Formats: sequence, structure tokens, C-alpha cells
Amino acid sequence: MSYPSAPSEPVESLRAALSGPRRCAIVTHYNPDGDAMGSALGLMHVLRAAGHSVVVVLPNTPPGFLHWLPGAKEAIAADRDKAGAIAAIRESDLLFCLDFNRPDRVAGLEDALRAHPFRILIDHHQDASDFTSITFTDTEACATCQMIADIVRALGWEGHVGAEAATCLYAGIVTDSGSFRFGSTTAHTMRTAAWLMERGVRITQVHESILDDNRASRLKLLGFTLNDRMDVLPDLATAIISLSLADLRRFDYQPGDTEGFVNYGLSIRGIRLAALFMERPDMVKVSLRSKGGLGVDRFVQEHFNGGGHRNAAGGQTKESLADAVARFRSLLPAFIESNPA
Repeated sequence: MSYPSAPSEPVESLRAALSGPRRCAIVTHYNPDGDAMGSALGLMHVLRAAGHSVVVVLPNTPPGFLHWLPGAKEAIAADRDKAGAIAAIRESDLLFCLDFNRPDRVAGLEDALRAHPFRILIDHHQDASDFTSITFTDTEACATCQMIADIVRALGWEGHVGAEAATCLYAGIVTDSGSFRFGSTTAHTMRTAAWLMERGVRITQVHESILDDNRASRLKLLGFTLNDRMDVLPDLATAIISLSLADLRRFDYQPGDTEGFVNYGLSIRGIRLAALFMERPDMVKVSLRSKGGLGVDRFVQEHFNGGGHRNAAGGQTKESLADAVARFRSLLPAFIESNPA
């Protein structure tokens, strides 16, 4: 089966690079989400089954709802062991860069990444930087995990995909596709999910592990957010959520607790654009979600130093929380007017 969304050249280049046993490192972006973790761990299991040694390196520790993924405990997180993370990258023959397309997305590991002589990119975000020896990029793919599954089959490595690899890849597809409801979900996505299920995925376990692992304080934070920190602007078809550090500390915030919060704004009848502004000690994180033809990727790129997908993008700013929200509000009328429904 051929890789459906890229020419055969990168597949054959990868096949040549993996022609003998290799020491491989896999790195993904800062604040790794389900697709980042699923693709990194899924590829790790596949490469090991093919006879390679592999270590997964993370810029920081993933949120708790992803710790159950097979192999997650083996990953080296730079916020806990930066020396070990850098050493793993430096000592590898091949460095796989998954679910990001700019070197600065790995935060404190950027220098080690740039110094590596052989980098392989597998990613589905727009505007990929040219920093790798072999590049797989597909902005139509719903998830990097979907791309990994395609590449594995293009290599003829179906036999190396066991239950652990399949579970990781399926989990990444589930999270990045919004449980198969986002517009990026295609018939090929569903066929890929079915192919992974045939290799041992227990879908109930995956969905329960991702969605039913809430702490009581997270649900209380969600209730507070929707009741006290969400502004709905019907005339602009927009919902804005803003959370301060004080808000987060009040509810014992842990990384990953606000995952999916922005989508609640988008679920309101008549709303086309949802924004989440979350204060951090060193910046304000911005997350945008939209419907239909209202593209937010360019908007975030131009105004909030970020990027992403047409209907799901994120960025950041050094402004205060209040100033960031105020600037967003000032930009809204022109943005909405230039993108009529």
C-alpha cells in the first residue's frame, strides 16, 4: 500500500535510513498533547519491533490523562531530566521530529535539535520550516498519528504494529479529531482507525482513559470557567474565556486541566469563533477554535505569534491577560466582517 498523501521519495529515503539497526530519538513539541504523545510512542513501538533502539524525548511532562499510554513512563521529559534528554538526542543516529514544524516548538531542546545531523519531520501543521533531512508533511491529515500509520504501511511494516503501537496511534487520532467529529476527519481517518482496531485496540479503554480521568477540582474549574469567565458576544458570533493565574491556583490547576475548555464556547448556538486566554507566569496562552470557513490559523500567526490549523490554532503573547483580551476584542469586528458566514 502506498503512502496516500506524499510522493514515494521520502518513503524510500526513510527506508534507506532505517536499512540497518539505528539509535533513534523521537522528540515532540512543548506541552505534548494526545497526538504528540500517541505519534511518538506509537512510532517508538514500531521502530523497536523493526530492530532499532529508540528513546522518546519530551520538552516537558505531559498532562496526567496521557500517562496511561503504553510506554509513556519510559519517555525522558526535559523538565525533569534535561541533561538526559539532551544526551538522548545527541547520541542518536536519527532524530524524528513529530507533530511540530518549527524548531522553536521544542523549547529548551532547540539547540540540541538544530545540532543533530539527521532529522526526520512527520507533521500535519501548515507552513513547515525547512530544517529536516527527510520531510513528511500533510496538512489534510487529521493527526500526525494518522500519518505514522500511513508511513508504516508504505514501508510494508504492518507486521510491526502490535496492540501497544496501535493503541498509541488510535489515541492520538481520537484526541486530534475530537473523537472523529472535527472537519479534518475523513473516510481515510475512519479506515485507519478500523485498521488499528484490528491490531488490538480496546476502544473503550482508550476513550475512558482520555475522557473519564477527571479530578474533582478540574470539573469545578470547568464550572467556574463557564459561569464566571466566559463572555458571549452574539453580534460577533464569538465566545471568549479568560483565566488568570489566580483562577487556576484556586482550583489546584495541573497541566492539561483546561484541555477542551475552548470547545464549550464553540458549542453555543450561533457561535462561530471561540477563544481561550490563559495566563501563565511568563506569558498568556491563546487558543482559538472556529467553524466552517472562518480560518483562525493566519489570524493567530499575524497577531499572537502562533499558528496551527484552519479551524484550530494557538499562540501566545507577553501582554497582560487584560491587554491580550482587549486587543483581541479590538480586532474582532474587522476579522468577523472579513469572513462572513
